[in-house]
Amino acid sequence: MKYARFRDPAGAVRRGEYENGTVHFATESYSIESDEIDVLPPSEPSKIVCIGKNYADHAAELDSEVPDRPMLFLKPPNALAAHDDTVTLPAGKERIDHEAELGVVIGEQCRYVSEADAMDAVAGFTCVNDLSNRDDQRQEQNWIRGKAFDGAAPMGPVLATPDEIPDDAAVRTRVNGDLRQDGSRNQLVFSIPELIAEITTYLTLEPGDVIATGTPEGVGPLADGDEVEIEVEGVGTLAHSVRIP
Repeated sequence: MKYARFRDPAGAVRRGEYENGTVHFATESYSIESDEIDVLPPSEPSKIVCIGKNYADHAAELDSEVPDRPMLFLKPPNALAAHDDTVTLPAGKERIDHEAELGVVIGEQCRYVSEADAMDAVAGFTCVNDLSNRDDQRQEQNWIRGKAFDGAAPMGPVLATPDEIPDDAAVRTRVNGDLRQDGSRNQLVFSIPELIAEITTYLTLEPGDVIATGTPEGVGPLADGDEVEIEVEGVGTLAHSVRIP
């Protein structure tokens, strides 16, 4: 099953079932590409917990080692952007990169979750673009300027329940139609249950929180006007453009 959050023609926020490009709510149906509705991020997270260097080939392209334990950092709610948005990137930067990621949406409040029980806490999966301001990321330890700027986490277009996502689901980026990244869920260094167990050892995950599980190799810079597509097999394609003032 897949679900989409959207704002209907009357301005109400709804959650409907999504099938073949159409969202169904009550007696109404809307095309996800229709001007009648605004597609919203599939959840309202209190935080996005991101995982660094969780693909060995991405660590290698950064001339870095795979960490001994999951590398964690946070993106706050102001970083959210939605399907079909135009994201305004920070001005005056030499390099802001795309990073395609499988997003895990949490379905219940949880703390101290074992690996064996971790998937019970998962509501579903979505697409995330971990936009990264490399200029400032390289100069700071906490990555606030580098990772937490407004619009730095486009997410969507829908939430797909776990049964929809293959164990080897493809994770891809296309920029202006050109394939930039082409990885797979089964390349994760730390699995989703391992990530949930590690994160909940230190902090409580709330319903709607998102774990961005890391990006495969092929990250690269974006330019003003670029059209970005983040695809996760079983979820669909998150599309957005970027603007650089």
